[in-house]
Amino acid sequence: MFFAKDSQERLLAVKEQLKENTYRAQAIRRVEIPKPGSAEKRPLGIPTVRDRVVQTAVKMAIEPIFEREFAPRSYGFRPGRGCKDALREVGGRLREGHTHVVDVDIRGFFDNIPHEPLMKLLRERISDGRVLGLIEKFPKQGVLEEGVEPEPEKGSPQGGVISPLLANLYLNPLDWLLEEWGVIGVRYADDLVLLARSAGEARQALERQEAWMGEARLTLHPEKTRLVDMGQARAHFEFLGYRFLRTGRGKLLRLVSPKSKRKLRGKLKGPTRRTSGRCLPAIIAGINPKLRGWFEYFQHAHESELAELDQWVRMRLRSILRKRHKGRGRGRGRDHFKWPNRYFESLGLSSLERARADRLSLRHGATR
Repeated sequence: MFFAKDSQERLLAVKEQLKENTYRAQAIRRVEIPKPGSAEKRPLGIPTVRDRVVQTAVKMAIEPIFEREFAPRSYGFRPGRGCKDALREVGGRLREGHTHVVDVDIRGFFDNIPHEPLMKLLRERISDGRVLGLIEKFPKQGVLEEGVEPEPEKGSPQGGVISPLLANLYLNPLDWLLEEWGVIGVRYADDLVLLARSAGEARQALERQEAWMGEARLTLHPEKTRLVDMGQARAHFEFLGYRFLRTGRGKLLRLVSPKSKRKLRGKLKGPTRRTSGRCLPAIIAGINPKLRGWFEYFQHAHESELAELDQWVRMRLRSILRKRHKGRGRGRGRDHFKWPNRYFESLGLSSLERARADRLSLRHGATR
């Protein structure tokens, strides 16, 4: 809001600073956000509005230069690509027989990108010294913490507009090496899985990747990086909020990861607490956008996952009604007859299971 006031004058001032080479990036604001299902927190570096405007302009100018050279199985923060494309690629490769998986976790990737090797990659394609000098300022923005502005020696603020592009640039050599090694590497920013046809190929790819990480001054998380044989019953790994699971009968399922479930439930617990004083239609109107938004991303999960979450939401609502009728504990037993599923449907509650059925019906109708 501060930048919006007199925005035209502020933009002209920034333009003059860039023209006269007097522009200086300001300190970023550090924000710690919780990681779903973990006691750890993820640090985000939020640049000022002025710096976000400049970063956006620079990104628009240089992105086409590098976009032509990025590997085909890099999906994160690229035009015309997204999470669903990466997930579709992983699912397809598993079905083709690439069942030996390296579940990769790069330890603190955004906070540990070394500046000089990154700038070397930029200099290979950008010759304009002023543009390079401007880009160099962004990873070196100080962090405003308790009035102190230490200049980081490495890292690119996770939260900066240009950071995802720089991350893709830094990992692009690895993407192409994976192609040379004959391994399927599917990457979304720093989320990466390798898929091979044999355990030997997967193990060799992991060893080669560890060596590359050492040269790139990065490290793999020793506990979170693991080999998974997806040909074995109950084997699983997680990628972009989903869990890929091999059932005991050999079927490959795409489920919702436990962390993603906990995240949704965490968002819904407050509005659906038993002591809520709001009327039920108002509560339902408040949670429906969250359910619909969640469905748009997780609609491809196995139908049992959606049914389970529908049941949980209705249990929360029955618990509210139970308390209002002087009952104790969660909604259960006769509550299902007193307030059946169709009762909540009549109040407009969004159903994940119904949304899936409607979406499938539309698709089938379109293909006839």
